[in-house]
Amino acid sequence: MSAVANPATVAECLRIGAGFSQGDRTWIAERFVTLDARLAGFHADATELEVSVKDREARGQKVTLECWIAGRQKIVTTSVEEDLHAALNDVRDDLRRRLNDAKTRQEPRNNKHLREGHHAEVVPAQAEAVDERADAETA
Repeated sequence: MSAVANPATVAECLRIGAGFSQGDRTWIAERFVTLDARLAGFHADATELEVSVKDREARGQKVTLECWIAGRQKIVTTSVEEDLHAALNDVRDDLRRRLNDAKTRQEPRNNKHLREGHHAEVVPAQAEAVDERADAETA
């Protein structure tokens, strides 16, 4: 895997949405810093995070964390935890899990050679058998 020239970080990509003030940004970014390792594989200029809260500090508050990465589907995580800190931890952990799941889906499965960038070699006898089957099917 090639290194990203300008890796994404929470500090660089986080936007504060409804329900939070810019004064909340620093402590939220500190809480989300564990996402940096997962985001580092993406370019900072192609990655955005936005956190928002509806009905902050009220019963039924809802925290939402959205993640946009160029070329991928948007990921939205939500939490209805009553404690704001617990809700932020919940959306952070869910986003990390979903980013890991997305990465796993993109990697070749059950094939160590493909994961490592090696190409499977075709044994000449196997190639001949494949050619013979192809000739038989077209005849």
